[in-house]
Amino acid sequence: MFEKIINFSIQNKLVIGIMTLLLIVWGAVSLGQLPFDSTPDITNNQVQVITQAPTLGAEEVEQYVTTPLEMAFANIPDIVERRSISRSGLSVVTLVFRDNVDIYWARQQVSQQLKEAEEEIPRRAGKVSLAPISTGLGEIYQYTIHPEKGYEKKFSLSDIRTVQDWIVRKQFAGTEGVAEVNGWGGYVKQYEVAINPDRLASFGLTVVDLYKAIEGNNENTGGSYIEQGNNQYFIRGIGLARTLDDIRQIPVKTVNSIPVLVSDVAEVRYGSAMRYGAVTRNGEGEVVSGITLMLKGENFQQVIKNVKERMNQVQKSLPKGLVIEPFIDRTQLVDRVTFTITENLVLGLLIVIFVLMLFLGNIRAGLVAASVIPLAMLFAFGMMKAFGVGGNLMSLGALDFGIIVDGAVIIVECITTYIVSYGKSINKSVLSQDDMDHVVSMGANKIRKSAAFGEIIIMTVYVPLFTLVGIEGKMFRPMAMTVFFAVLGAFILSLTYVPAASALFLSRKTEHGKNFSDRMMHRISEVYLPLLRVSLKHSKVIVATGIALLAVALFIFLRMGGEFIPNLEEGDLCAEVSMKQGTSLSRMIAKTTEAEKILKKRFPEVKQVVTRIGSSEIPTDPMPMERGDMMIQLKPKSEWTSAKTQAELSEKMEEAMSEVEGLRAEMSQPIQMRTNELITGVKQDVAINIYGNNIDSLANIAKRVAEKIENVEGVGTPIMERVSGLPQLQVIYDRSRLSAYGISIKEANSILESAFAGITAGSIFEEDKKFDIVLRLDEKMRNKIETLQNLLLTVPSGGTVPLSQVAEIKYVSTPSQITHDEGQRRIYVGFNVRGRDVETTIADIEKKLNIELQLPTGYHYTYGGQFKNLKEAKARLLVAAPAALIIILFLLFFTLRSMREILIVFTEIPLAAIGGILALWLRGIPFSISAGVGFIALFGVVVLNGIVLINQLDEFKRKGITDINRCIINGCMERLRPVLMTALVASLGFLPMAISTGDGAEVQRPLATVVIGGLLIATIWQLHFFSFWAALIKIYSYFRLYTFMSIYVKNPADLVYVLSVTICKTIFDPQRG
Repeated sequence: MFEKIINFSIQNKLVIGIMTLLLIVWGAVSLGQLPFDSTPDITNNQVQVITQAPTLGAEEVEQYVTTPLEMAFANIPDIVERRSISRSGLSVVTLVFRDNVDIYWARQQVSQQLKEAEEEIPRRAGKVSLAPISTGLGEIYQYTIHPEKGYEKKFSLSDIRTVQDWIVRKQFAGTEGVAEVNGWGGYVKQYEVAINPDRLASFGLTVVDLYKAIEGNNENTGGSYIEQGNNQYFIRGIGLARTLDDIRQIPVKTVNSIPVLVSDVAEVRYGSAMRYGAVTRNGEGEVVSGITLMLKGENFQQVIKNVKERMNQVQKSLPKGLVIEPFIDRTQLVDRVTFTITENLVLGLLIVIFVLMLFLGNIRAGLVAASVIPLAMLFAFGMMKAFGVGGNLMSLGALDFGIIVDGAVIIVECITTYIVSYGKSINKSVLSQDDMDHVVSMGANKIRKSAAFGEIIIMTVYVPLFTLVGIEGKMFRPMAMTVFFAVLGAFILSLTYVPAASALFLSRKTEHGKNFSDRMMHRISEVYLPLLRVSLKHSKVIVATGIALLAVALFIFLRMGGEFIPNLEEGDLCAEVSMKQGTSLSRMIAKTTEAEKILKKRFPEVKQVVTRIGSSEIPTDPMPMERGDMMIQLKPKSEWTSAKTQAELSEKMEEAMSEVEGLRAEMSQPIQMRTNELITGVKQDVAINIYGNNIDSLANIAKRVAEKIENVEGVGTPIMERVSGLPQLQVIYDRSRLSAYGISIKEANSILESAFAGITAGSIFEEDKKFDIVLRLDEKMRNKIETLQNLLLTVPSGGTVPLSQVAEIKYVSTPSQITHDEGQRRIYVGFNVRGRDVETTIADIEKKLNIELQLPTGYHYTYGGQFKNLKEAKARLLVAAPAALIIILFLLFFTLRSMREILIVFTEIPLAAIGGILALWLRGIPFSISAGVGFIALFGVVVLNGIVLINQLDEFKRKGITDINRCIINGCMERLRPVLMTALVASLGFLPMAISTGDGAEVQRPLATVVIGGLLIATIWQLHFFSFWAALIKIYSYFRLYTFMSIYVKNPADLVYVLSVTICKTIFDPQRG
């Protein structure tokens, strides 16, 4: 089949040319439409259910809201994980679905179950809603709104928040690709009716009376219409309050024919809603922030373009003196990562072209082979667009042009050799076009089978990676697909374009003087031949050396340690800051402002610092008011002076912020922290999850764990989830006294809620803006405990009674947060790993805790975060790697049809693994999933040269050369140039990735290091230590295994049977095996 395709391509060059042009157009158009981002979005497929219940404490939220919701969602199909947070006033339930589940179907199922669950939730307990459809990479554009210099006194925080909610957010509604614009900080404007309880009581009125009066005097209605002649007039009753005076003039009661107005019993003014969060900036105080959330699955480049265009429009509509300034713009990270990818690919391309020119010594031949690279890439871009694979660090960062061009190099090199030999055989110095077509056909068909199966092997070893699921599937499946597409394109081009281009463009001259390439190969041969002969004489030593090196490599590998995936340096930093439990919002604002001043003053690298405290309007990232995320926007690395590396800068910043009394800080990165939280529920890299029933016991165990691990090497500052110790003022009713006065608990609670939390009595519209009318006590009175004690309850028979006479008021320490994982109560101790790999750090922690930590009955702990991801990914790689090896074995059988030759080529895989392991060890890089995928790719690449050499040996056998040493020497000398060339282009093509220091290089580095190290060692074994194979052949001959194989193995089923029998004989009867 290959021969027919090659011959057709040579005979129909015009058709191949037209198809090549179509490929270029298709690839270029696809590239223009391809979505680009920094990394694949590894956030799991989740739906968040948020319930805001301001009147409930943490335990009540758990009992009345969270648990009923969890029970209702338990039977929804395809859910793989359920976790929840219950906090005072807030419940967040996270449901993680299988990756193949449509997110809109999932939300529909959740919405249906919500209807049933809401029947179990007490009325007015909370408002249930679904979080926006976004991901860990969804926070693409974060900004602050603040006054320009000279306008600071013109705008209050309430004014700025109103601009955010009713100008910015409203104009962003409907922007394509935007899921939500989440507001944070400032004051949400309200029309506040500040009740004076003494004046209210003096008129014999209650809060309920005031509420009913305002509610009943704030509405419009319609009265149908009347006809007058030819006209029709609609009747409208206009009674909506529009100003503060309108509310003040509402009558509440008539006393002695004199109306008692709202203004007589309360002060009506502009107020604000209760705050659960704030935003500070650059140590200058509070600002208002907004977070633009991208809809899941959208094209980042198009969405950010839409956002910036809309932001320019919004900026023009803002009041004079207000500006919008971004502090997190993911475009910058994407641009830096894209530059790193482009730089590495271009450098790799130049290196590959240089090596081709150097070894081929023929510019035309080099250009024909090298032209396969851009064409194969265009084919890959087209396939990526067709299969929905986006361009990012993982999908494009593992492309090696050397691997792509391998097959073309082998064919072109063979064709150039045939041109010379054929010219001599027919005694022509210049070939005709017919002769050229014939020579190209001979050369391409001679080597095509070996090259084709080599490329097929490279493609198929990536197939097991298609089966990866979870986070590693999202990371590495796009990479595997892209490499597969590129090699598939190169495979097709090698059968069609390369023969046609070779026949058309290669020089027809059969004679030429020795060029630099020939002289270089001659000198290499002069050095190499004596070494090869020496190694053949000492084949047993070579075998022993190989086995010893393999044992050493395995020893190193088992002690190498591991991490999930190297962290991508985002270019910005984030500090998780916290203070003691129960710290007020105003105190937290003061301390974060102080920390911001320190960072701005001491670190010239800092461009801007913005701290988000507590929870936002849509609390997808629920934090208590004593916690915050400090976003640190940095200048380009070339402008840094305080530190050379991000790790060093993080350490210095953390040390500087420790000077702020009572403030703790743990450094991370914005996307990394958010992605960790969405995937695992914890912001840190690693979490020790402790499960049990009693909140106080869980808190004590977590405290002990944090103390025991804080001195373990590699552990950053341990962050303990705070679940207890929240100070609370509890009003404990005396039921007998309440019943004596005829007051129900519901009535008492209603008055308590209205006085302090406030009760909404309607709305006021300012043009298109809507603001609540809220009744509550004056703020000064609300902050006094005496007001609570003297709060008057209305007695049904007449009169009032102070709250202190019917209830005990006392300070109590209560749970602040209750976390569930699959319905079980859980607490975590989280930490980031620094200066060490995750696996060995956890191993040390595990040893320490196993000895020193004794848990009560019914309590246990597990490890989450990156370590859990690493364990799951390793388990899947233990399936994918053997699957790749089995695929290689079967493809080798179809290619070589000789068990002896199959096993000879197969021995290259452990030898190549030696190189990969040693390369990682020498560079101090721990094993990661990136490195694991590198090994799988390496196994496919190393067999290609082995197949080429084996085919050369078989050709000598067909010519009658039976001496194995002579076959090896002749074969190595004959194929020295293509073997060196393909090995060097494959390994050096990865060189820019291995040594790059650009943004994103840390993710590519392990994979590139493994492939380079493995290919270099494998090539040395192939050529310099070819005697290793000679010794193996003698060993195989000794056991007569290859003879047995050659007789009985006729198809893959026989191969499986024979291997099984051989293994069993070796295990159970080693003397006869």
